[in-house]
Amino acid sequence: MANYLAIDLGATSGRTILGSLTEKGLELEELTRFPNSIVRHGGRCYWDIWHLYEEMLRGLREAAARKVEITSIGIDTWGVDFVLVGADGHILGSPRSYRDTHTDGEPERYFAEKLPAKRVYELTGIQVMPFNSLFQFSALRRAGSPVLDIADKILFLPDALSFLLTGNMVTEYTMASTSQMVNASTRKLEPEILETLGLSTDRFGREVMPGEKVGVLTPEIQSLTGLGAIPVVAVAGHDTGSAVAAVPATDRNFAYLSSGTWSLMGIEIDTPIINERSQAENFTHEGGVEGTIRFLKNICGMWLLERCREEWKRQGLETDYSKLVQMARDAEAFPSTIFPDDPCFANPANMITAIETYCRESGQPVPQTQGEFTVCIYRSLAKRYAQVFELLKSFAPFEINRLHVIGGGSRNDFLNQMTADAIGVDVIAGPVECTAAGNIMVQAKAAGEVADLADMRRAIARVTPVKVFHPRKS
Repeated sequence: MANYLAIDLGATSGRTILGSLTEKGLELEELTRFPNSIVRHGGRCYWDIWHLYEEMLRGLREAAARKVEITSIGIDTWGVDFVLVGADGHILGSPRSYRDTHTDGEPERYFAEKLPAKRVYELTGIQVMPFNSLFQFSALRRAGSPVLDIADKILFLPDALSFLLTGNMVTEYTMASTSQMVNASTRKLEPEILETLGLSTDRFGREVMPGEKVGVLTPEIQSLTGLGAIPVVAVAGHDTGSAVAAVPATDRNFAYLSSGTWSLMGIEIDTPIINERSQAENFTHEGGVEGTIRFLKNICGMWLLERCREEWKRQGLETDYSKLVQMARDAEAFPSTIFPDDPCFANPANMITAIETYCRESGQPVPQTQGEFTVCIYRSLAKRYAQVFELLKSFAPFEINRLHVIGGGSRNDFLNQMTADAIGVDVIAGPVECTAAGNIMVQAKAAGEVADLADMRRAIARVTPVKVFHPRKS
Protein backbone atom coordinates (compact mmCIF):
# COMPACT_ATOMS: atom_id res chain seq x y z
CA MET A 1 0.00 0.00 0.00
CA ALA A 2 1.38 3.39 -1.01
CA ASN A 3 1.59 6.13 1.60
CA TYR A 4 1.76 9.85 0.79
CA LEU A 5 2.65 12.82 2.97
CA ALA A 6 0.76 16.11 2.54
CA ILE A 7 2.23 19.29 4.01
CA ASP A 8 -0.79 21.59 4.16
CA LEU A 9 -0.03 25.16 5.26
CA GLY A 10 -2.61 27.83 5.93
CA ALA A 11 -2.18 31.44 6.95
CA THR A 12 -3.06 30.66 10.59
CA SER A 13 -2.06 27.00 10.99
CA GLY A 14 -0.36 24.12 9.25
CA ARG A 15 -0.29 20.36 9.49
CA THR A 16 1.22 17.23 8.03
CA ILE A 17 -1.15 14.47 6.91
CA LEU A 18 -0.33 10.87 6.07
CA GLY A 19 -2.66 9.46 3.43
CA SER A 20 -3.10 6.17 1.65
CA LEU A 21 -5.45 4.63 -0.87
CA THR A 22 -7.15 1.45 0.31
CA GLU A 23 -10.00 -0.65 -1.02
CA LYS A 24 -12.31 1.63 0.97
CA GLY A 25 -10.90 4.76 -0.64
CA LEU A 26 -8.68 7.54 0.70
CA GLU A 27 -7.68 7.31 4.37
CA LEU A 28 -6.04 10.24 6.18
CA GLU A 29 -4.13 10.51 9.46
CA GLU A 30 -2.99 13.83 10.93
CA LEU A 31 0.63 13.56 12.12
CA THR A 32 1.36 17.10 13.31
CA ARG A 33 -0.44 20.41 13.65
CA PHE A 34 1.13 23.77 14.42
CA PRO A 35 0.33 27.49 14.48
CA ASN A 36 1.42 29.90 11.78
CA SER A 37 1.33 33.62 12.35
CA ILE A 38 2.43 36.89 10.82
CA VAL A 39 5.58 38.47 12.23
CA ARG A 40 5.27 42.26 12.53
CA HIS A 41 8.38 44.43 12.56
CA GLY A 42 9.11 48.00 11.52
CA GLY A 43 5.55 48.50 10.35
CA ARG A 44 5.80 45.51 7.97
CA CYS A 45 4.30 42.01 7.96
CA TYR A 46 6.39 38.91 7.29
CA TRP A 47 6.16 35.11 7.37
CA ASP A 48 8.59 33.11 9.50
CA ILE A 49 9.70 30.69 6.81
CA TRP A 50 12.18 29.02 9.13
CA HIS A 51 9.40 28.16 11.56
CA LEU A 52 7.55 26.53 8.66
CA TYR A 53 10.74 24.72 7.65
CA GLU A 54 11.28 23.33 11.17
CA GLU A 55 7.65 22.21 11.35
CA MET A 56 8.01 20.47 7.99
CA LEU A 57 11.02 18.60 9.36
CA ARG A 58 9.05 17.65 12.48
CA GLY A 59 6.30 16.22 10.27
CA LEU A 60 8.86 14.28 8.22
CA ARG A 61 10.41 12.87 11.41
CA GLU A 62 6.97 11.80 12.60
CA ALA A 63 6.38 10.08 9.26
CA ALA A 64 9.73 8.29 9.62
CA ALA A 65 8.75 7.17 13.11
CA ARG A 66 5.68 5.43 11.66
CA LYS A 67 8.03 2.94 9.96
CA VAL A 68 5.93 3.01 6.78
CA GLU A 69 7.24 3.49 3.29
CA ILE A 70 6.50 7.01 2.06
CA THR A 71 5.93 7.15 -1.70
CA SER A 72 6.13 10.94 -2.06
CA ILE A 73 5.62 14.32 -0.41
CA GLY A 74 3.50 17.28 -1.59
CA ILE A 75 3.23 20.86 -0.30
CA ASP A 76 0.34 23.33 -0.58
CA THR A 77 -0.02 26.83 0.90
CA TRP A 78 -2.10 29.98 0.61
CA GLY A 79 -1.68 32.06 -2.55
CA VAL A 80 0.32 35.03 -3.89
CA ASP A 81 3.28 35.20 -1.47
CA PHE A 82 6.86 34.48 -2.57
CA VAL A 83 10.45 34.03 -1.41
CA LEU A 84 13.65 35.54 -2.85
CA VAL A 85 16.75 33.38 -3.25
CA GLY A 86 20.31 34.62 -3.75
CA ALA A 87 22.80 33.36 -6.31
CA ASP A 88 24.43 31.33 -3.53
CA GLY A 89 21.19 29.38 -3.00
CA HIS A 90 20.32 31.03 0.31
CA ILE A 91 17.02 32.69 1.13
CA LEU A 92 17.20 36.49 1.31
CA GLY A 93 15.29 37.45 4.43
CA SER A 94 11.76 36.73 5.55
CA PRO A 95 9.06 36.82 2.86
CA ARG A 96 6.46 39.57 3.02
CA SER A 97 2.90 38.64 3.96
CA TYR A 98 -0.05 39.48 1.75
CA ARG A 99 -1.46 41.32 4.80
CA ASP A 100 1.31 43.95 4.51
CA THR A 101 -0.12 47.37 3.67
CA HIS A 102 2.69 48.33 1.27
CA THR A 103 0.40 47.41 -1.65
CA ASP A 104 -2.42 49.76 -0.62
CA GLY A 105 -3.36 51.80 -3.69
CA GLU A 106 -0.81 49.96 -5.85
CA PRO A 107 -3.27 48.53 -8.41
CA GLU A 108 -4.44 52.01 -9.37
CA ARG A 109 -0.88 53.28 -9.70
CA TYR A 110 0.21 50.24 -11.72
CA PHE A 111 -2.73 50.50 -14.14
CA ALA A 112 -2.11 54.22 -14.64
CA GLU A 113 1.63 53.92 -15.24
CA LYS A 114 2.36 50.41 -16.57
CA LEU A 115 -0.48 48.44 -18.16
CA PRO A 116 -4.20 49.28 -18.26
CA ALA A 117 -6.48 47.11 -16.14
CA LYS A 118 -8.28 45.88 -19.24
CA ARG A 119 -5.05 44.58 -20.77
CA VAL A 120 -3.97 42.85 -17.57
CA TYR A 121 -7.35 41.11 -17.36
CA GLU A 122 -7.23 40.14 -21.05
CA LEU A 123 -3.92 38.41 -20.38
CA THR A 124 -4.49 36.87 -16.95
CA GLY A 125 -8.23 36.81 -16.25
CA ILE A 126 -7.38 37.48 -12.60
CA GLN A 127 -9.51 39.69 -10.38
CA VAL A 128 -7.87 42.78 -8.94
CA MET A 129 -6.83 42.37 -5.31
CA PRO A 130 -4.17 44.69 -3.87
CA PHE A 131 -2.14 41.83 -2.38
CA ASN A 132 -1.68 39.92 -5.66
CA SER A 133 1.98 39.19 -6.37
CA LEU A 134 1.90 41.57 -9.34
CA PHE A 135 1.24 44.50 -7.01
CA GLN A 136 3.66 43.25 -4.37
CA PHE A 137 6.46 43.33 -6.98
CA SER A 138 5.27 46.71 -8.27
CA ALA A 139 5.24 48.16 -4.75
CA LEU A 140 8.79 46.90 -4.10
CA ARG A 141 9.99 48.54 -7.33
CA ARG A 142 8.18 51.78 -6.52
CA ALA A 143 9.77 51.90 -3.05
CA GLY A 144 13.23 51.46 -4.57
CA SER A 145 13.78 48.21 -2.72
CA PRO A 146 17.00 46.53 -3.87
CA VAL A 147 15.82 42.98 -3.10
CA LEU A 148 14.50 42.15 -6.56
CA ASP A 149 17.80 43.09 -8.16
CA ILE A 150 19.83 41.21 -5.55
CA ALA A 151 17.73 38.06 -5.84
CA ASP A 152 18.75 35.44 -8.36
CA LYS A 153 15.45 33.53 -8.23
CA ILE A 154 11.87 34.19 -7.17
CA LEU A 155 9.95 31.23 -5.77
CA PHE A 156 6.31 31.17 -4.75
CA LEU A 157 5.85 29.90 -1.23
CA PRO A 158 5.16 26.16 -1.76
CA ASP A 159 7.95 26.07 -4.35
CA ALA A 160 10.34 27.73 -1.89
CA LEU A 161 9.53 25.06 0.70
CA SER A 162 10.06 22.24 -1.81
CA PHE A 163 13.38 23.92 -2.70
CA LEU A 164 14.41 23.71 0.97
CA LEU A 165 13.69 19.97 0.87
CA THR A 166 15.14 19.11 -2.55
CA GLY A 167 17.48 21.91 -3.67
CA ASN A 168 15.48 22.18 -6.93
CA MET A 169 13.56 25.27 -8.05
CA VAL A 170 10.20 25.12 -9.81
CA THR A 171 7.21 27.37 -10.48
CA GLU A 172 4.03 25.35 -10.02
CA TYR A 173 1.12 26.43 -12.24
CA THR A 174 -1.80 26.67 -9.80
CA MET A 175 0.19 28.71 -7.31
CA ALA A 176 1.71 30.97 -9.97
CA SER A 177 -1.76 31.64 -11.38
CA THR A 178 -2.70 33.52 -8.19
CA SER A 179 0.06 36.06 -8.90
CA GLN A 180 -1.81 37.86 -11.72
CA MET A 181 1.27 37.28 -13.88
CA VAL A 182 0.28 34.02 -15.63
CA ASN A 183 -1.36 34.05 -19.04
CA ALA A 184 -4.74 32.33 -18.67
CA SER A 185 -4.53 30.80 -22.16
CA THR A 186 -0.90 29.62 -22.27
CA ARG A 187 -0.78 28.72 -18.52
CA LYS A 188 2.71 30.25 -18.40
CA LEU A 189 4.23 33.39 -16.91
CA GLU A 190 3.39 36.32 -19.19
CA PRO A 191 6.48 38.19 -20.51
CA GLU A 192 4.49 41.37 -21.24
CA ILE A 193 3.59 41.71 -17.58
CA LEU A 194 7.00 40.64 -16.26
CA GLU A 195 8.68 43.28 -18.41
CA THR A 196 6.72 46.04 -16.66
CA LEU A 197 8.30 44.88 -13.39
CA GLY A 198 11.83 44.56 -14.70
CA LEU A 199 11.61 40.78 -14.47
CA SER A 200 11.90 37.89 -16.89
CA THR A 201 10.94 34.22 -16.89
CA ASP A 202 14.51 33.12 -16.16
CA ARG A 203 14.20 34.75 -12.74
CA PHE A 204 11.72 32.02 -11.77
CA GLY A 205 12.02 28.27 -11.37
CA ARG A 206 11.21 25.68 -14.02
CA GLU A 207 7.48 25.84 -14.78
CA VAL A 208 5.66 22.63 -13.81
CA MET A 209 2.09 21.35 -13.64
CA PRO A 210 0.54 19.46 -10.72
CA GLY A 211 1.87 15.90 -10.62
CA GLU A 212 5.36 16.64 -11.90
CA LYS A 213 8.34 15.60 -9.79
CA VAL A 214 10.37 18.40 -8.21
CA GLY A 215 13.23 16.24 -6.91
CA VAL A 216 14.12 14.04 -3.95
CA LEU A 217 15.00 14.89 -0.37
CA THR A 218 18.58 16.13 -0.13
CA PRO A 219 21.13 14.10 1.85
CA GLU A 220 20.95 16.77 4.56
CA ILE A 221 17.17 16.44 4.89
CA GLN A 222 17.46 12.67 4.87
CA SER A 223 19.93 12.88 7.76
CA LEU A 224 17.77 15.35 9.71
CA THR A 225 14.57 13.33 9.37
CA GLY A 226 15.49 9.67 9.07
CA LEU A 227 13.80 9.35 5.70
CA GLY A 228 15.39 8.22 2.45
CA ALA A 229 15.57 9.82 -0.99
CA ILE A 230 11.82 10.31 -1.18
CA PRO A 231 10.42 12.24 -4.16
CA VAL A 232 8.75 15.61 -3.64
CA VAL A 233 5.90 16.07 -6.11
CA ALA A 234 4.47 19.40 -7.23
CA VAL A 235 0.82 19.08 -6.24
CA ALA A 236 -1.72 21.86 -6.72
CA GLY A 237 0.45 24.19 -4.67
CA HIS A 238 -2.36 26.68 -4.12
CA ASP A 239 -4.47 25.22 -1.33
CA THR A 240 -7.77 26.05 -3.03
CA GLY A 241 -6.57 24.21 -6.13
CA SER A 242 -5.92 21.13 -4.01
CA ALA A 243 -9.27 21.54 -2.25
CA VAL A 244 -11.29 21.73 -5.47
CA ALA A 245 -9.50 18.64 -6.80
CA ALA A 246 -11.10 16.77 -3.88
CA VAL A 247 -14.72 17.64 -4.73
CA PRO A 248 -16.51 14.22 -4.74
CA ALA A 249 -18.25 14.90 -8.06
CA THR A 250 -19.13 12.41 -10.79
CA ASP A 251 -19.37 14.96 -13.62
CA ARG A 252 -18.59 18.60 -14.44
CA ASN A 253 -22.17 19.87 -13.86
CA PHE A 254 -21.53 21.44 -10.49
CA ALA A 255 -20.40 24.60 -8.79
CA TYR A 256 -18.20 24.47 -5.72
CA LEU A 257 -18.07 26.59 -2.60
CA SER A 258 -14.88 26.43 -0.58
CA SER A 259 -16.22 27.72 2.70
CA GLY A 260 -13.98 29.18 5.38
CA THR A 261 -12.73 32.64 6.35
CA TRP A 262 -13.18 33.40 2.66
CA SER A 263 -15.90 31.81 0.55
CA LEU A 264 -14.79 30.92 -2.95
CA MET A 265 -17.55 29.93 -5.37
CA GLY A 266 -16.81 28.79 -8.90
CA ILE A 267 -16.85 26.18 -11.63
CA GLU A 268 -14.21 24.20 -13.52
CA ILE A 269 -13.68 25.10 -17.17
CA ASP A 270 -11.18 24.19 -19.88
CA THR A 271 -10.84 27.55 -21.61
CA PRO A 272 -10.92 31.07 -20.13
CA ILE A 273 -14.10 33.16 -20.01
CA ILE A 274 -12.47 36.55 -20.45
CA ASN A 275 -14.70 39.38 -21.60
CA GLU A 276 -15.94 42.77 -20.43
CA ARG A 277 -18.72 41.20 -18.39
CA SER A 278 -16.52 38.74 -16.50
CA GLN A 279 -14.13 41.61 -15.77
CA ALA A 280 -16.94 43.87 -14.61
CA GLU A 281 -18.26 41.12 -12.31
CA ASN A 282 -14.69 40.60 -11.01
CA PHE A 283 -14.49 36.88 -11.76
CA THR A 284 -11.07 35.32 -11.63
CA HIS A 285 -9.28 32.46 -13.42
CA GLU A 286 -7.01 30.35 -11.21
CA GLY A 287 -5.15 27.21 -12.16
CA GLY A 288 -6.54 23.76 -11.46
CA VAL A 289 -5.48 20.13 -11.76
CA GLU A 290 -5.04 18.61 -15.25
CA GLY A 291 -4.90 22.04 -16.87
CA THR A 292 -8.38 23.01 -15.73
CA ILE A 293 -9.25 26.58 -14.82
CA ARG A 294 -11.13 27.50 -11.66
CA PHE A 295 -13.47 30.27 -12.76
CA LEU A 296 -14.52 31.74 -9.45
CA LYS A 297 -15.44 34.68 -7.32
CA ASN A 298 -14.17 35.53 -3.85
CA ILE A 299 -16.89 36.24 -1.30
CA CYS A 300 -16.39 37.44 2.25
CA GLY A 301 -17.15 34.34 4.33
CA MET A 302 -16.85 33.39 7.99
CA TRP A 303 -14.60 36.44 8.46
CA LEU A 304 -17.77 38.30 9.43
CA LEU A 305 -18.64 35.94 12.26
CA GLU A 306 -15.02 35.40 13.32
CA ARG A 307 -14.61 39.11 13.92
CA CYS A 308 -17.88 39.24 15.88
CA ARG A 309 -16.66 36.32 17.98
CA GLU A 310 -13.50 38.27 18.81
CA GLU A 311 -15.64 41.12 20.15
CA TRP A 312 -17.90 38.76 22.09
CA LYS A 313 -14.89 37.05 23.62
CA ARG A 314 -13.63 40.40 24.88
CA GLN A 315 -17.06 40.98 26.41
CA GLY A 316 -17.06 37.56 28.08
CA LEU A 317 -19.92 36.29 25.89
CA GLU A 318 -20.47 32.94 24.21
CA THR A 319 -18.18 32.18 21.24
CA ASP A 320 -18.70 28.44 20.67
CA TYR A 321 -19.79 27.91 17.07
CA SER A 322 -22.34 25.20 17.83
CA LYS A 323 -24.02 27.37 20.45
CA LEU A 324 -24.03 30.38 18.14
CA VAL A 325 -25.70 28.25 15.47
CA GLN A 326 -28.42 27.26 17.96
CA MET A 327 -28.89 30.93 18.87
CA ALA A 328 -29.24 31.68 15.15
CA ARG A 329 -31.89 28.97 14.79
CA ASP A 330 -33.82 30.48 17.67
CA ALA A 331 -33.60 33.92 16.04
CA GLU A 332 -34.34 32.72 12.50
CA ALA A 333 -37.28 35.13 12.13
CA PHE A 334 -34.94 38.15 12.34
CA PRO A 335 -35.19 39.64 8.82
CA SER A 336 -32.21 41.96 8.26
CA THR A 337 -29.40 41.22 5.78
CA ILE A 338 -26.13 42.88 4.84
CA PHE A 339 -24.02 42.80 1.67
CA PRO A 340 -21.01 40.72 2.79
CA ASP A 341 -18.70 42.14 0.11
CA ASP A 342 -19.33 45.78 1.02
CA PRO A 343 -15.96 47.46 1.69
CA CYS A 344 -17.18 48.48 5.15
CA PHE A 345 -16.81 44.83 6.24
CA ALA A 346 -13.28 44.33 4.83
CA ASN A 347 -11.44 45.19 8.04
CA PRO A 348 -13.53 47.37 10.37
CA ALA A 349 -12.32 48.34 13.82
CA ASN A 350 -15.42 46.65 15.21
CA MET A 351 -17.47 44.21 13.10
CA ILE A 352 -20.50 44.38 15.41
CA THR A 353 -20.63 48.16 15.03
CA ALA A 354 -20.18 47.86 11.25
CA ILE A 355 -23.17 45.50 10.99
CA GLU A 356 -25.29 47.71 13.23
CA THR A 357 -24.44 50.78 11.16
CA TYR A 358 -25.18 49.01 7.85
CA CYS A 359 -28.58 47.82 9.05
CA ARG A 360 -29.48 51.21 10.50
CA GLU A 361 -28.43 53.14 7.38
CA SER A 362 -30.28 50.71 5.09
CA GLY A 363 -33.50 51.12 7.08
CA GLN A 364 -33.56 47.59 8.52
CA PRO A 365 -33.97 46.37 12.09
CA VAL A 366 -30.66 46.48 13.95
CA PRO A 367 -29.63 43.14 15.51
CA GLN A 368 -29.56 43.17 19.30
CA THR A 369 -28.63 39.64 20.36
CA GLN A 370 -25.86 37.22 19.41
CA GLY A 371 -28.46 35.05 17.71
CA GLU A 372 -29.73 37.95 15.62
CA PHE A 373 -26.20 38.93 14.55
CA THR A 374 -25.40 35.32 13.65
CA VAL A 375 -28.57 34.67 11.67
CA CYS A 376 -28.11 38.03 9.91
CA ILE A 377 -24.64 36.93 8.80
CA TYR A 378 -25.78 33.46 7.70
CA ARG A 379 -28.81 34.71 5.77
CA SER A 380 -26.67 37.40 4.12
CA LEU A 381 -24.08 34.83 3.03
CA ALA A 382 -26.78 32.53 1.63
CA LYS A 383 -28.29 35.46 -0.28
CA ARG A 384 -24.88 36.41 -1.67
CA TYR A 385 -24.17 32.79 -2.61
CA ALA A 386 -27.45 32.76 -4.57
CA GLN A 387 -26.44 35.92 -6.45
CA VAL A 388 -23.05 34.52 -7.42
CA PHE A 389 -24.58 31.13 -8.27
CA GLU A 390 -26.91 32.83 -10.75
CA LEU A 391 -23.95 34.67 -12.28
CA LEU A 392 -22.06 31.39 -12.65
CA LYS A 393 -25.05 29.80 -14.38
CA SER A 394 -25.09 32.67 -16.87
CA PHE A 395 -21.37 32.22 -17.65
CA ALA A 396 -21.08 28.42 -17.55
CA PRO A 397 -20.84 26.51 -20.85
CA PHE A 398 -22.80 23.68 -19.19
CA GLU A 399 -25.76 23.18 -16.87
CA ILE A 400 -25.06 23.56 -13.14
CA ASN A 401 -27.38 21.31 -11.18
CA ARG A 402 -25.83 21.25 -7.68
CA LEU A 403 -23.44 23.00 -5.33
CA HIS A 404 -20.63 21.15 -3.54
CA VAL A 405 -19.62 22.81 -0.27
CA ILE A 406 -16.14 21.83 0.91
CA GLY A 407 -13.94 22.91 3.80
CA GLY A 408 -14.84 23.82 7.36
CA GLY A 409 -18.12 25.43 6.37
CA SER A 410 -19.41 22.08 5.11
CA ARG A 411 -20.14 21.19 8.76
CA ASN A 412 -22.60 24.08 9.19
CA ASP A 413 -25.94 22.37 8.55
CA PHE A 414 -27.91 25.53 9.28
CA LEU A 415 -26.06 27.64 6.71
CA ASN A 416 -26.01 24.80 4.17
CA GLN A 417 -29.81 24.47 4.38
CA MET A 418 -30.20 28.24 4.05
CA THR A 419 -27.95 28.10 0.99
CA ALA A 420 -29.93 25.28 -0.62
CA ASP A 421 -33.14 27.25 -0.04
CA ALA A 422 -31.58 30.38 -1.56
CA ILE A 423 -30.05 28.84 -4.69
CA GLY A 424 -32.82 26.32 -5.38
CA VAL A 425 -30.64 23.25 -6.03
CA ASP A 426 -29.17 20.52 -3.85
CA VAL A 427 -26.22 21.43 -1.65
CA ILE A 428 -23.80 18.54 -1.07
CA ALA A 429 -21.60 19.15 1.97
CA GLY A 430 -18.19 17.53 2.40
CA PRO A 431 -15.40 16.69 2.65
CA VAL A 432 -14.02 18.85 5.45
CA GLU A 433 -10.42 17.70 4.86
CA CYS A 434 -10.53 18.62 1.19
CA THR A 435 -7.14 20.35 0.82
CA ALA A 436 -5.08 17.47 2.21
CA ALA A 437 -7.20 15.00 0.24
CA GLY A 438 -6.58 16.83 -3.04
CA ASN A 439 -2.86 17.15 -2.26
CA ILE A 440 -2.55 13.42 -1.67
CA MET A 441 -4.67 12.41 -4.66
CA VAL A 442 -2.42 14.39 -7.02
CA GLN A 443 0.52 12.45 -5.59
CA ALA A 444 -1.39 9.20 -6.09
CA LYS A 445 -2.01 10.14 -9.72
CA ALA A 446 1.70 10.87 -10.17
CA ALA A 447 2.43 7.40 -8.76
CA GLY A 448 -0.03 5.78 -11.15
CA GLU A 449 -2.55 4.72 -8.49
CA VAL A 450 -5.33 6.74 -10.10
CA ALA A 451 -5.75 7.53 -13.77
CA ASP A 452 -7.11 11.07 -13.89
CA LEU A 453 -9.07 13.75 -12.05
CA ALA A 454 -12.33 11.83 -12.38
CA ASP A 455 -10.70 8.72 -10.92
CA MET A 456 -9.30 10.81 -8.05
CA ARG A 457 -12.75 12.09 -7.23
CA ARG A 458 -14.31 8.64 -7.38
CA ALA A 459 -11.76 7.40 -4.84
CA ILE A 460 -12.59 10.29 -2.52
CA ALA A 461 -16.34 9.81 -2.98
CA ARG A 462 -16.06 6.14 -1.95
CA VAL A 463 -14.94 7.00 1.55
CA THR A 464 -16.08 10.61 2.11
CA PRO A 465 -19.27 11.06 4.12
CA VAL A 466 -21.37 13.80 2.54
CA LYS A 467 -24.66 15.33 3.55
CA VAL A 468 -27.27 16.48 1.04
CA PHE A 469 -29.48 19.49 1.66
CA HIS A 470 -32.55 19.76 -0.58
CA PRO A 471 -34.11 23.18 -1.13
CA ARG A 472 -37.27 23.69 0.90
CA LYS A 473 -40.26 25.30 -0.74
CA SER A 474 -41.09 28.65 0.82
